[in-house]
Amino acid sequence: MTTTLEQAKAAFPDEVVTKAVTRLVPVPGLAKPIALITIDNGFDHTRPSTFGPQSLVSLNAAFDEALAAEPAAIAVTGKPFVFAVGADLSGVEQVSAPEIAREIAQTGHDVFRRFTESSIPTFAFVNGAVMGGGLELALSCHYRTLVSNAAAIAFPEVFLGLFPGWGGTQLLPNLIGADAAVTVIIENALNQNKMLKPAQAAELGIVDVVFDSADYLEQSLAWLAKVVNGEITVSRPEVDRGEAWDAALARGRAFVEAKTHGASPGATKALELLELARKNDLDAGYAAETDGLAELLMTDELRAGLYSFNLVQKRARKPAGAPDKSLARPVTKVGIVGAGLMASQLALLFVRQLKVPVVLTDVDQARVDKGVGYVHGEIDKLQGRKRLSPDAANRLKALVSGSLDKAAFADADFVIEAVFEELSVKQQVFAEVEEHVSAECVLATNTSSLSITEMASKLSHPERVVGFHFFNPVAVLPLLEIVRGEQTDDATLATAFSVGKQLKKSSVLVKDAPAFVVNRLLTRFLGEVIRAVDEGTPFEVADKALDPLGLPMSPLILLQLVGPAVALHVAETMHHAFPDRFGVSENMKRFVAAGKTAVYTWDATGKPQVDPEVAALWQPGTSPLTAAELRDRAEGALAEEIRLMLDEGVVAEAQDIDLCLILGAGWPFWLGGITPYLDRAGVSERVTGKRFLAQGVASVPA
Repeated sequence: MTTTLEQAKAAFPDEVVTKAVTRLVPVPGLAKPIALITIDNGFDHTRPSTFGPQSLVSLNAAFDEALAAEPAAIAVTGKPFVFAVGADLSGVEQVSAPEIAREIAQTGHDVFRRFTESSIPTFAFVNGAVMGGGLELALSCHYRTLVSNAAAIAFPEVFLGLFPGWGGTQLLPNLIGADAAVTVIIENALNQNKMLKPAQAAELGIVDVVFDSADYLEQSLAWLAKVVNGEITVSRPEVDRGEAWDAALARGRAFVEAKTHGASPGATKALELLELARKNDLDAGYAAETDGLAELLMTDELRAGLYSFNLVQKRARKPAGAPDKSLARPVTKVGIVGAGLMASQLALLFVRQLKVPVVLTDVDQARVDKGVGYVHGEIDKLQGRKRLSPDAANRLKALVSGSLDKAAFADADFVIEAVFEELSVKQQVFAEVEEHVSAECVLATNTSSLSITEMASKLSHPERVVGFHFFNPVAVLPLLEIVRGEQTDDATLATAFSVGKQLKKSSVLVKDAPAFVVNRLLTRFLGEVIRAVDEGTPFEVADKALDPLGLPMSPLILLQLVGPAVALHVAETMHHAFPDRFGVSENMKRFVAAGKTAVYTWDATGKPQVDPEVAALWQPGTSPLTAAELRDRAEGALAEEIRLMLDEGVVAEAQDIDLCLILGAGWPFWLGGITPYLDRAGVSERVTGKRFLAQGVASVPA
């Protein structure tokens, strides 16, 4: 065993070892037994198996044992519900030398390639979730079966700022073609890590056959026997390595440019490796993957991606500052004030996840009926897509009702308002609700920027008011900002966190400060862009100035998504709180007053152009900025605002800022949210005098 492999093991001191155990299994129809290798990390399905250095050594030894038995075939499968979900990333942040990174990359290739080059037929029985390195192990086998209820099938690496580096970029395109490989490796990953369903994996040709879960292993063994005996011949289509490959790579490059603007080295390297795979030379391809991994593992961008992964997988599950969960009160009925689109989306979410009665109220019957009708209609759509059975759909619809009388909230344990964003309106709503509910009923507000403390100030029980800020679209974005007012008590807060968890949201505790976290930073950021346009910077220049960050959308597209009227309202709120840093654009006022909802119009080819009416409304100055000047100013503004927020105690640590931007604004993993980028670009120290994160956190150790 090499010295560098020993060093690699040392870099993963807390590795949860996935052990590989070989047993001989007689199979009807075969003269000799097969060797079945089971990979299992000793935990249940909530902690999937991964591959670290010791896990790879165990798999290698299990393969040796299998070969020594001279079986009819070698098959590899996982523990119940899980095949394997990839490399163990926990120790990567401790890797401080390129040679250790190279050893990790090379070892994975060496072990997996044994399944590919085996003279004995190899089979992957993919009995559950399979991602990343787990999928690469399956692809390394000669044949693959898949269970019909596999929960997750994907290559998530590019989403993390990495690339599939244990054979994935070489094996997949030569199995299913370059175009499908671009979809799986790049497009799905950059579309918020989209998963494949078993039927899709089979249709693409990633697996050879799908079997039901009830007798999956028995069916897989019977199928194996027929393949080995020649009763079944698995044919695979010939891959076009000519024009079709060129077209696939062109599509991939365009997609990566649109999504990352060159900011993700992992996506760029994945494209290079997919081009190399055209030669179908595993020696060259695997060597290039190893070189790429060794290089990428020693970059700050990759460390930022792993930092983001840890935030989402670990910190989000244990929110900093959350009170003891034992203080949470049960919620057996939910009330929603309002029946508009946001309120209706909330009603759908609550009834689907909590499965308790949900009642909506509004000012007239037509609005109430529309809100309830929306929820019922969405449930019908879910049934139509077979996401719900008819019985389940009927039960959920029966739980949703409407009323004009807030007395319908009398037995509710949790009431949330989603009405017009005006403090006096919300105060009045809560005063009316308080007349009907118990003293323990939680009153939650979905406000995006208003003071929770002021909202509760006129109530008899201000201690039960809490901010419960969702992000739109409610069903998609996982962040929930839970805001503690000055008098919010621990029981209320604990109940809010409990409900957030039941709703399958990631909750972050936030101080009652103007616009909280995401909207405060986006408003500061967008404000710098609007100010630059006011000063004379062309719309197109201002909108592309932040492209090097690789954000999910440009500022002016974000403005359109948020809605100019909403953005203006938040800007005015922030200007009232912090007039020295947040301005209110007179041009934006005219823009909103004119009823405009977007800066751009799109021609027949989908190309955007500035709406002439918007250009006519805007009265720009004569001091335009270059893209680089605006980017420096916007990045500096973000750094300044984050430091102020941390000093004010808006959240516990910079990690919570990053988690909010990742989950609430979709900012990319390789950016690390934002503070790792500001640190590595030198903006943090230039603007605030110090880094947000210590060297080695979301960066390569010094």
